[in-house]
Amino acid sequence: MKKVVMGNHALSYGAMLARAQVIAAYPITPQTEVVGFLSELCADKLLDAKFIKVESEHSAMAASIGASAVGARTFTATSAQGLALMHEMLHWAVGARTPVVLGNINRAMGPPWTIWTDQNDSLSQRDTGLIQYYCESNQEVLDTVIQAFKVSENERVLLPAMIVLDAFVLSHTSEVVDMPDQELVDKYLPRRKATYRVDPKDPHSFGNLTGPDRYYELRYKIERSMREAEGLIKEADEEFDKLFGRKYGLIETHQIEDAETILVASATVAGTARTVVDELRAKGEKIGLVRVRVFRPFPFQEIRKAIENAHRVMVIDRNISFGHSGIFYQEVKAAMYNQPRRPPIFGYIAGLGGRDVTPETIAEIIEDAGKRDRSEEDIIWIGLKP
Repeated sequence: MKKVVMGNHALSYGAMLARAQVIAAYPITPQTEVVGFLSELCADKLLDAKFIKVESEHSAMAASIGASAVGARTFTATSAQGLALMHEMLHWAVGARTPVVLGNINRAMGPPWTIWTDQNDSLSQRDTGLIQYYCESNQEVLDTVIQAFKVSENERVLLPAMIVLDAFVLSHTSEVVDMPDQELVDKYLPRRKATYRVDPKDPHSFGNLTGPDRYYELRYKIERSMREAEGLIKEADEEFDKLFGRKYGLIETHQIEDAETILVASATVAGTARTVVDELRAKGEKIGLVRVRVFRPFPFQEIRKAIENAHRVMVIDRNISFGHSGIFYQEVKAAMYNQPRRPPIFGYIAGLGGRDVTPETIAEIIEDAGKRDRSEEDIIWIGLKP
């Protein structure tokens, strides 16, 4: 069945189809419709879940951790300052190995106060240990909720996941979405069976004090599980494709086979870039696109293979690490550092605070990069007003 749904409700339907058992909820623009619609689904008995209304985003993640620790499939959602308030509990969710799935609607951080999109809220959490997916369409949002639970709950992973979508560009934009059949989803994602869980009938302690003799190895295990997740994300995606006819990969490539110039982008900026690439291809230019879908674990091998033969690479960042550069640019450049083939890579900042990244913006980036060599600056701002 196909429905016309906004991106926020795509997250909600994804949680419903995944048969989430606990929803922890606190409202914040532009995320509120996610948990609001889930409350309606629970009230209408379309989703058999415990809906927990809490007093803050910190509490929403705390409740999610508790529910996941007893073996429940758990979902929550937030944005911007709400995600920042969760920060402490994100570390806890990772260290406690609780596979909570979190929907984050990218919203720029204040002040000045804003509700529009950029990626600094989610990328501020890049070192907490959450798996991070960046979605381009509402269909991908719904499908990724289901895939994320499958990967995160795997005993080789047991890490929380964040599904990221642009505020308003997706969150409040309606698109046609193919709703997977519930029986097929149940086949793909069976009920969670937690091996390690809090159970009064089988008491253990979790998250207690430890020292240097154990902490180091526990952190190694988190890193090992994140590396395991990379392969499992690909496996889960392939299995999803066999059942539902859709796949996304760690990265998506477009027109890169003979490309001399390659754009690297994420989320909805990649959709705009794809249009520009097709227009330039029609004019005979050898240009391609790489969309980064999975940011953590970072897809080193896929990125290297995709861009190693290019003459020039431009990374478009809707974020900024102040005093350094765009964050995707940092990661792409680092991936190529030890490689025998290293094309010049240029980093462009665009679209902060929800400013539109238009085809004209991307064309300006392509034109600008054509005038540069690899010795120039690592941060280039596009579209600054006087």
